[in-house]
Amino acid sequence: MTTPTSTTPPTVLVLGANGRFGAAAVQAFAAAGWRVLAQARKAPGSLPGGARHVVVDLADTAALAVASAGAHTVVYAVNPPYTQWPTQALPLARLGMDVAQRLSATFMLPGNVYNYGEGMPALLRDDTAQWPTSRKGRLRVDMETELRARSAQGLRSVVIRAGDFFGAGSGSWLDLVIAKDLPRGKLVYPGPLDVPHAWAYLPDLARAFVAAAATGDALPVHTRLHFEGHTLSGAEFLGAVERAAASLGVAPGSGFKHGGMPWGLLRLGGLLVPMWREIAEMAYLWRVSHALDGSAMRAALGALPVTDIDTAMRQALAALGYRAATATPAHAAAS
Repeated sequence: MTTPTSTTPPTVLVLGANGRFGAAAVQAFAAAGWRVLAQARKAPGSLPGGARHVVVDLADTAALAVASAGAHTVVYAVNPPYTQWPTQALPLARLGMDVAQRLSATFMLPGNVYNYGEGMPALLRDDTAQWPTSRKGRLRVDMETELRARSAQGLRSVVIRAGDFFGAGSGSWLDLVIAKDLPRGKLVYPGPLDVPHAWAYLPDLARAFVAAAATGDALPVHTRLHFEGHTLSGAEFLGAVERAAASLGVAPGSGFKHGGMPWGLLRLGGLLVPMWREIAEMAYLWRVSHALDGSAMRAALGALPVTDIDTAMRQALAALGYRAATATPAHAAAS
């Protein structure tokens, strides 16, 4: 792996730069002074200074490696739709690993808690045994197994595992389900309100990736770290949404109504609608208490800044277009 000099900024290749995590990673690495190569089929809407678009398709690993020459780190932010995971998740990840190996770069993967299955313990450590109970969980385990196998071939890799994403734009449980009807004064939570659930505020998670990448070769050749993020019960999460909405001037005067997720309908409808079936398969994540133990990350990277939940939620809703004196998201008004 090439070591950047003090006069040359390190270079990161972000694969899938148009996705939620990819876009957050581009912003975080650029803000930290890295040269960022943002790979995506379509040009990102806007790129920060120090970042440029790489249009080469992931499938053309040789050409992509040439176009990304000098990259010290590859951040894998590619995430196919749930319905395409069986055919695309592992092949696409392997292509990303191939690119990293061609570049002699460290491959960084955002992991999740699918690996542990429905019987997972309440506190997940980096060495907790993985017993997936879903197809998507088994695919995630397969990805990490592949990374460990490639470490014998010289591929350095870092898996940073996190809870459900929120913040930095649309496409998460927050805007697709929980706050979907916020302008109409209704919030929907997918599980029991007293069960703790792991969340990751995307800008914080992206900065953790930068911190890990900045260690160069100091971490073991294959490293797994857990991003602690925020662990909140359903009631605590909804409370944060309500406080953020009030601070932005979009909370109803009579207070919010709360609703639940129609999991039975999703399972039934899943017989005809593939996406519903795939979502319903992961329903246990809302019933089973879980949190991520971040002690290994703190030991490896030191204490990292964490955005408090009220600030994070306010910024998350603002990023969705909610502003004071309006109850309609900006993106909805423009559509």
